[in-house]
Amino acid sequence: MPAPKNAMEVFQLLDKSNCRECGEKTCLAFAGAVFRGQKNIAECPRLDRSTVERFSPEPAGQNPIEENREAFMAEMKAKIAGIDFASAAERTGGRFENGRLTLKVMGKDFSVDTRGNLHSDIHINPWVAAPFFDYVLNGKGVAPAGQWVSFRELKNGKDRYPLFQKRCEEAMQRVADSYTDLFDDVVHLFSGRQVERQFQSDISVVLHPLPKVPLMICYWRPDAGFGSSLNIFFDATADQNLDIGSVFSLGAGLAQMFHKLALRHGFAEVT
Repeated sequence: MPAPKNAMEVFQLLDKSNCRECGEKTCLAFAGAVFRGQKNIAECPRLDRSTVERFSPEPAGQNPIEENREAFMAEMKAKIAGIDFASAAERTGGRFENGRLTLKVMGKDFSVDTRGNLHSDIHINPWVAAPFFDYVLNGKGVAPAGQWVSFRELKNGKDRYPLFQKRCEEAMQRVADSYTDLFDDVVHLFSGRQVERQFQSDISVVLHPLPKVPLMICYWRPDAGFGSSLNIFFDATADQNLDIGSVFSLGAGLAQMFHKLALRHGFAEVT
């Protein structure tokens, strides 16, 4: 049988008792874990065998991301010279002035000139630079829809999700577990905003690594014998403005940035 189309499809199969026998805090949390590939639907003790068999997931694929970042960057830099910067500014939500296209990246100015040289108020590193070029050159300029989805739901994200989960979500979760004030600092440092609780999480933070590619980080604190958990959600339009490899780079880069932020605040035990 085909895999469920979304977490709510799984949720509708459950008895909504929030019994916690599956190891999750709520039936909704369990449904999300099943859809993301973190849980098998058979772990719900209250489902009948026929339902379990219909919706048991196929084995997760192993499809490591192959990147040649240097070659990619050189190619993108060469292509920049041929674009209409004024049009690109309108499409990407940036501004074009003094020979530079400038976008807001995590609330900070990040620019490229007509020769492909990058300029920024923040440290320029590959996790920002590669998605930035991809966004400027290939993004369709689709405005966010306000619908949050997991990396797995984006185009070509399903096969890459196990690696995204390890390199991005789990890595960020380890930081959040050790650095409990992380999200408050992120909000203040990077123009993020806290939103009403989403998916029954304890903390939800929305960041804008690119103007039209927002992401939401949802963190559940440890509680009553249950471990913490963290999930990253993207606007459903993210795969129209970025290649899935660039979306992955944003997630992995944020995890690295949060790790460095924690170390800067003295949390040397974060690994």
